[in-house]
Amino acid sequence: MSESAVSTYTFPPALVTRADLAHLVREVEAIDNEFEAQKARARAAGKQVAYSMPNASRVMVDFLRLNSVDIADDKGRVLLKEQLRTLKDKAPIMHMTFAVEADPLSLSQLVTYLRKEIHPQTLLSVGLQPALVGGAFVRTPNHVHDFSLRERLGAKRDVIAQDLESLLGGGVVQ
Repeated sequence: MSESAVSTYTFPPALVTRADLAHLVREVEAIDNEFEAQKARARAAGKQVAYSMPNASRVMVDFLRLNSVDIADDKGRVLLKEQLRTLKDKAPIMHMTFAVEADPLSLSQLVTYLRKEIHPQTLLSVGLQPALVGGAFVRTPNHVHDFSLRERLGAKRDVIAQDLESLLGGGVVQ
């Protein structure tokens, strides 16, 4: 298996976190197990194998469609499982902490943007920290950025104090 084959997969917007990717891997494994069982039953009955696709999640359907993957192909399915397992361990992860819980639509839009601008297989690790007040705290493997309102206000403390002092008519503001 080559790294370039792994890097060609496109993730659907609903696949946001490593947990979502792990769920996709488990779903491919479950489909593989179901197809193998169907194959064994067909052989035991002396019939030709005709796969019946089990119910699949929306993320799975979108992933298969985006990547033009034929899940009924035995060799392709085994290769897909291996490559998705590799991606689960190697996909770039961006940790983002917000002051409030982010809704799924916002996370989908955010991950779509990150995949367009940073890496096509970026995953998010989302945290919650109410002390941020507003904004976000972003951590990548080699950078940390504080885009919180708390940080912005702290950086402008002297400007705020000056403005308050001038509003209060020269009184001392601590």
